[in-house]
Amino acid sequence: MNISRRSFLRTGAITCGALGCNLASPFIMNRQLLAGNIDQNKKLLFIFQRGGNDGINTVIPQGDAQYNTDTRPTLFIQEQQAIDLGNGFAQLHPQLMDLMEIYNNSGINGQDGPGNLALIHRVGYADQSRSHFDSQDYWENGVPRNDVLKEGFIYRHLANTMDLSNKENAFAAAGLSGSQLLALKGPKPFPNFSRAAQYSLGNNVERSARFLGNIPTDPQGSNGKGFMGLFGKAPTSPNKPYRLLVSQTGEALGDSLLEVQGAVGQGEYLAANGASYPGGSFGNKLQEAAMLFKRTNVKVMGLNIGGWDTHSGQGINNGRQGDLLYQMGMGIQALYRDLQDQWDDLIIVTMTEFGRTSKENGSRGTDHAEASVMMVAGGGVKGGVYNCDADTWEEGAMFAKRDRYLSRRTDYRSVFAEIFTKHFGDSPDLMETIMPGYSQAVSDNPSDFQPLNFV
Repeated sequence: MNISRRSFLRTGAITCGALGCNLASPFIMNRQLLAGNIDQNKKLLFIFQRGGNDGINTVIPQGDAQYNTDTRPTLFIQEQQAIDLGNGFAQLHPQLMDLMEIYNNSGINGQDGPGNLALIHRVGYADQSRSHFDSQDYWENGVPRNDVLKEGFIYRHLANTMDLSNKENAFAAAGLSGSQLLALKGPKPFPNFSRAAQYSLGNNVERSARFLGNIPTDPQGSNGKGFMGLFGKAPTSPNKPYRLLVSQTGEALGDSLLEVQGAVGQGEYLAANGASYPGGSFGNKLQEAAMLFKRTNVKVMGLNIGGWDTHSGQGINNGRQGDLLYQMGMGIQALYRDLQDQWDDLIIVTMTEFGRTSKENGSRGTDHAEASVMMVAGGGVKGGVYNCDADTWEEGAMFAKRDRYLSRRTDYRSVFAEIFTKHFGDSPDLMETIMPGYSQAVSDNPSDFQPLNFV
């Protein structure tokens, strides 16, 4: 097969874009503090609900008298419609019924089940921004109110607990997204793609392998071929100060391509244990995540589900939020069934940039506010409702902030700190490196960082 130089470079550029290549950032000098060593069996899938999910109608504070038809004329969910969660106070949106397969446990609600779903209400951060773009950045860079930092806190977790220069970790993480996820952005580029088959150097495995080629084996770097030959030339040269950077970036790209294309090359993916993913882009990405967790060494993946900015027509069962929640519930249930052989080593966590106003607006929707709900599922998760019961939901809580919306009780960084330390085994001392300013935030608002012990 004769491949023109222009075709080769164009294809390589597309792939480098999918990888999120940042050749100006020398990941070879990546800080490897290794203050904690990641458990190589533990995995994480994070799902960002972009737009700001209404937590009050996700995990419903039915025990709060201010949750009523005066506050929410068209959005009020009646007790008999909602799903009882077993604590005498909170209920679940009816479109999340599929999640009960994971939530159920005789010790939680009297039903048989694993009890591996934690529903954490009132999550936010101090001095909450109600800008979508700013708050999404703060959730992903791990430093609220830092508008400069464009590096992800989940990236920093990986960079400080794994040797990212090791070729075996070339595909440690990936974003299942058409654009780079800030949470995974850092000096060492991780791939971003919507479908694994798109992450290649050609339209089939054989063509991709030819484009990829091999790294040079001679000191002069003259016998390499294809992409690896171009980027993996002799790593040192006194006249080319970035040669080592380019060489290692090329090797990382090649190794991750080989791993992903090896997974794709195994043929059609069939979900296990009767798992049924929702249709559309979101369901497809979840199934891609399951396939990659099974067929590769990837440890962390992230993806988005948009549409949560429900200023109007939010609805209940058949509205915009209900449709999205149905996809979420069905999708997480499918992952639970499909990944049973990995369930004890997996955590699935949702996040959203802010919650929404307690009072319904004039357009039958809700507006930007502060605290919302995080869902955490996995074999090591202690299921139940957190921050939404008679003991933690004080009188007037729904309008505690600016007389308009729910105040936070837990900082999102505290939730992730528990995941990092208890699920992955990171050293607690590493939290300041992963989320700069963490120690000061704990000192300023200690109640926001009280351990929930959901892992």
